[in-house]
Amino acid sequence: MLHASFRLDPAFTIAPVSRRTFGSFVEHMGRCVYTGIYEPTHPTADEDGFRQDVLALTRELGVSVVRYPGGNFVSGYRWEDGIGPVADRPVRRDLAWHSLETNEVGIDEFMRWAEKAEVEVMYALNLGTRGVQEALDVHEYVNHPSGTRLSDLRRQYGSEKPYGIRMFCLGNEMDGPWQLGHKTPIEYGRLALETARALRAADPGIELIACGSSNSSMPTFATWEAQVLEIAYDEVDYISAHAYYEPLDEDLDSFLASAVDMDHFVDSVVATADSVGARLKSRKKLNISFDEWNVWYNKRFEATRETVEWAVAPRVIEDCYNVADAVVVGNLLISLLRHSDRVTAACQAQLVNVIAPIRSEAGGPAWRQTIFHPFALTSRLAKGDVLRVELRGPTYDTARFGTVPALDAVATHDPESGDVTVFVVNRSQSSPADLEVGLAGFGRGFRIAESWTLADDDLMAANTEDAPDRVLPKPNETAWIEDGELHASLPPVSWTAIRLAPA
Repeated sequence: MLHASFRLDPAFTIAPVSRRTFGSFVEHMGRCVYTGIYEPTHPTADEDGFRQDVLALTRELGVSVVRYPGGNFVSGYRWEDGIGPVADRPVRRDLAWHSLETNEVGIDEFMRWAEKAEVEVMYALNLGTRGVQEALDVHEYVNHPSGTRLSDLRRQYGSEKPYGIRMFCLGNEMDGPWQLGHKTPIEYGRLALETARALRAADPGIELIACGSSNSSMPTFATWEAQVLEIAYDEVDYISAHAYYEPLDEDLDSFLASAVDMDHFVDSVVATADSVGARLKSRKKLNISFDEWNVWYNKRFEATRETVEWAVAPRVIEDCYNVADAVVVGNLLISLLRHSDRVTAACQAQLVNVIAPIRSEAGGPAWRQTIFHPFALTSRLAKGDVLRVELRGPTYDTARFGTVPALDAVATHDPESGDVTVFVVNRSQSSPADLEVGLAGFGRGFRIAESWTLADDDLMAANTEDAPDRVLPKPNETAWIEDGELHASLPPVSWTAIRLAPA
């Protein structure tokens, strides 16, 4: 039996919980859009062709912001192909995923979906095969009220009011050699700077996200960020971060500790950005938009990848997630919350079918994957301020990350309701754990309002079309308050959320 403890105090906060932390990602890739969010012939389709079953699950998931339309897709995307009468829209090759894009869904359709899903849109601009003028054209179409060619075109096509998009990504993964229009950091930094200047001339209040490294294992990681920000620092608000995790070489111990790498990734980007800011004598602090993150079995995908010869909405990386994956996703959310002072936006990739918490079948059902549950519960329960957690407990050794804590945790406190919520994972494969949380700093008593644990004796158990509720979070009956302290018993390889309300 493992034992871990920490003390909570409302005076020791990190930052307010940012609702944008609970973002998602819709890319024109695989079946994310077509038969994912959009399927006009589906029994649940509404008047605009959107699947209402997927819409309901999106709202239940608690998504706050959605990045659109890519991803690698956006670096070759012509946004104007997706406006106007659908019958007149061209079919194009998507070179990123070697498929055909019908453009049946474009910006107008997606903005209608976003309104129904009650989410903010983070729009990614094509800085691969396009540049400054295209960015200005997109902005004019979506945000200018009226009286110009493109704003009046939007009104003609059905939206009299501007969409009011506030967040724009200045391209996608431009450091990646796989990217259409791949650039050096100097080339990209100059393009990002000039695009940002032009957009701010049109709309000073927008928020702009510069491309960081595609992942922290890139040979140019940190150097890329430093060189891009040396050029564009004063004109951007965020630097992006992308990270995907998977079990390698059957090393489950390391996989379960993936959040250790996310912690290091965020700390490294913050240090790099702050170093550039110091050299530029700037008082501005850049935030991080962690706008792609998830568990992705990429090695499996690469090993079995077959080129699709220009199919429409082919099945691409439709990973089926198990219990261990869900525990890792819950831990990655803990990491994001822990860095809420600098990570103020994040997007789990992707929303439906493509490495997604929601799966759907054409003409059939939609269901929740295992990773749906820690995301939905964290989004619902994390409110108010993120509290500092200094956890004392056992460690274990991993091949990839060295010695790591066996338990990891974060907590939030909502000053309005008085609620305190503790999120904790037990990474140990063999030992249950006893957790003790001191609450004396609040000067009041608490009761357990709700307590959920996601765990299973079969770590490979998954939710499928035939068994959509095989893995569910269950009420944790072994959490209690005693002498002003929270106590909980946590099974091996588990994720737990406990909400405390004032007694």
